[in-house]
Amino acid sequence: MHRHEFELPAEDIAAFQRDGALCVRQLFTAPEVELLTRGIQKNLDAPSPRAKVASRPDDPGWFFEDFCNWRDNDEYRRFIFDSRVGSVASQLMGGGPARLYHDHLLVKEPNTRQRTPWHQDQPYYNVEGRMNCSMWMPVDPVAREATLEFVAGSHLGPWLMPRTFLDNQARWFPEGSLADLPDIEADRSRWRILGWELEPGDAVFFHMLTLHASGGVGGDRRRRAFSVRFLGEDMRHAPRAWRTSPAFPGLEQELPAGAPLEHALFPLLWPRA
Repeated sequence: MHRHEFELPAEDIAAFQRDGALCVRQLFTAPEVELLTRGIQKNLDAPSPRAKVASRPDDPGWFFEDFCNWRDNDEYRRFIFDSRVGSVASQLMGGGPARLYHDHLLVKEPNTRQRTPWHQDQPYYNVEGRMNCSMWMPVDPVAREATLEFVAGSHLGPWLMPRTFLDNQARWFPEGSLADLPDIEADRSRWRILGWELEPGDAVFFHMLTLHASGGVGGDRRRRAFSVRFLGEDMRHAPRAWRTSPAFPGLEQELPAGAPLEHALFPLLWPRA
């Protein structure tokens, strides 16, 4: 039995299983935050072909995203493989193996008005299964109004229709094949909404089906955040007829539908070799 490097209290694991979201304070050291910050700047200086701007042209700020850069970004790779994050993900997914699914950079520059609307992540992906989680951590202080918010317990419910963030189009599952998201903002008091003010070194973990959203940032705030997705032992490849976000071109020729995600694209993080 491999001993975890950062033992989560049993009540934290239970809270994650109940709510689908958990804040872990000061999981990462100052040198790890600095390492990641350097990696983010390198990514911003040389975006990959997968990068996109997720804010509208008339937004006074700028919302930038990029995906799947760990193989080319040494700082990202060292952060993911050398920190305790794989061990924590394993505990939250039931204690078994934890594989890397992908990394995701999200940067909202000062005065970005673009909200990230309520959504689940898993319907955008090419994977199925229950044992999964994502980690989201900022390298800048994040105010409560700009942080990720979660609808507690929503990971236990059904898959909901994924839509494009800017124009609300159903480009993944056919229109009508999944239920639409409820209008959470119409009456926030109906829902138990979780969210935390964060400092560099803090991280939030959430299930890929947990409904989540975030606000824009103020004119004096920058929000650079890095997310890592993890796959547990019941996760399986689910090729789609459409382009997933992110896409893994050619993977369906190497892994059949329903296959475990045992592939060089998804290396084992925990237990360590």
